[in-house]
This record gives sequence, structure tokens and C-alpha cells, in this order.
Amino acid sequence: MEVRPDRPWVAQHAGDLVTDDLVNSQPGPWRLEVDASRCIGSGGCVAVAPGRFALTDGVAVPSAGPVPPDDALIDAAESCPVEAITVRDLADGRTLAPSD
Repeated sequence: MEVRPDRPWVAQHAGDLVTDDLVNSQPGPWRLEVDASRCIGSGGCVAVAPGRFALTDGVAVPSAGPVPPDDALIDAAESCPVEAITVRDLADGRTLAPSD
């Protein structure tokens, strides 16, 4: 499945992991990932971090490429009822949310 919103980035479904890559732009410091096999499409992430997630075919899809740090993204990952969202630091690859 490939989702191509009307933006300069392309969200790609890679197996059960939905990620997005910014095309022809500088990378930001964080990366959003959604495990499509876990996502139940509750829409909480869309409500908590509008503009960063979209629901497509009942699955949350990150709606931005590498993104600047934003507490709302951590909140979205922490509030996901099935922990399908991961926020990673691009500088070192560590997982910022959800916390263990």
C-alpha cells in the first residue's frame, strides 16, 4: 500500500510498518512510525497531534517526514491504546516513545 498525499513526502507501507520519508528536503530530528498490524484506528493520534497523523483505510499513517521535536508527538505515542506509534530520535536512533 502506498499513500501519496498532496505533499512533497511519500508515506509508504513496508510490510506491517508504516513510515514516511521526506523527498528532496533536509531531515528533521525525529521520525514517526506506526505498526499497521497493531493499529486499531482509534484516531487518538490525529486528535493529539493534528497535521502529523492521518487515518487511511482505518490505519494511522504518519503525515509528515522527519519532524521537529514536539511534545504532542510523544503524547500521541504514549496515549495510543495499543502502542502502535513509535517516535525515534534520528540523531541516534533511540526510541523516545512509547516509554518502556
